[in-house]
Amino acid sequence: MTVPIGALLDAKGYVVADGAMGTQLFAVGLSAGDPPEAWNVHHADEVRAIHRAYLQAGADLVVTNSFGGTSFRLALHGLQDQVVTLNWAAAGVARVEADAEMVRTGRLVLVAGSMGPTGELLEPLGNMSAAACEAAFAEQASGLAAGGADLLWIETMSDLDEVEAAVRGARSACDLPVAATMSFDTAGRTMMGVTGAELAERLGGLGLAAMGANCGNNIADTEAAVIAATAASAGTPVISKPNAGVPVWSGDSLVYDGTPEVLAAHAHRARAAGVGVIGSCCGSTPAHTAKIAAVLRGDEPPPDVESAAPAAPATEDRLARRRTRRRRG
Repeated sequence: MTVPIGALLDAKGYVVADGAMGTQLFAVGLSAGDPPEAWNVHHADEVRAIHRAYLQAGADLVVTNSFGGTSFRLALHGLQDQVVTLNWAAAGVARVEADAEMVRTGRLVLVAGSMGPTGELLEPLGNMSAAACEAAFAEQASGLAAGGADLLWIETMSDLDEVEAAVRGARSACDLPVAATMSFDTAGRTMMGVTGAELAERLGGLGLAAMGANCGNNIADTEAAVIAATAASAGTPVISKPNAGVPVWSGDSLVYDGTPEVLAAHAHRARAAGVGVIGSCCGSTPAHTAKIAAVLRGDEPPPDVESAAPAAPATEDRLARRRTRRRRG
């Protein structure tokens, strides 16, 4: 039996979502260019350990390792015939840890089945038909549902039409609740120009379990977008799951500059603005989740970190670089 996210919101008033999966997998051996989804089968213990760490840090909701789990994305690795298998495995490893956490602590936790963008553009801008898009998400949703997901988590989207196609596809495959988030990359808009208010207005009528923003160019733009979405929402809970700052070079490595304190300060401001589901995305760790959870519980005071100003409008060169981003984490 799946658990509705509304049950958690009613019980606590908010939900703590987990943090990054991709950067955590890279830390334990995932190689650039390899499909993380295959780790659900071949390195399940490592994936389970990441879910476990986020749950023990205080996450109420963990997102499966299936971001690139559509046939479009898996085809890049010759795995397009394993969509159901890999998504079933992704939900299954998260389900095991969520169930274990509930037995261990008695608290309610959820498994959200990650469904990232196809990487293709819908017609007429691209070659992907709406029917093909829906079918891809339906296939992925069927695997996640079979594996034990509590809800489907459409994330890191730029195009409202793709979000709507993903929702239709998901609902054609199963009756799980659906949440959706978009990525605000270019001065408070998605790559396709959507604002936070427009997200709320267009998606608010779809009967989603929750909607909002994840990933993004910086915390300030994501924060501005979710606050705008909350103000425009007619009751749908809003999600904020920003990156841990921005990646910067440290020696010969790229690291994210957002500390747990920075993310916890954002969480406090977002919650005060009415955002209901709060976590983190690329570059974050269980330490970020622990700090967010402690501040939202009231166990620690909110860090004295002010919100940065939203980014300036993006240049064409920067827009082109943003279009090349292919994976959450």
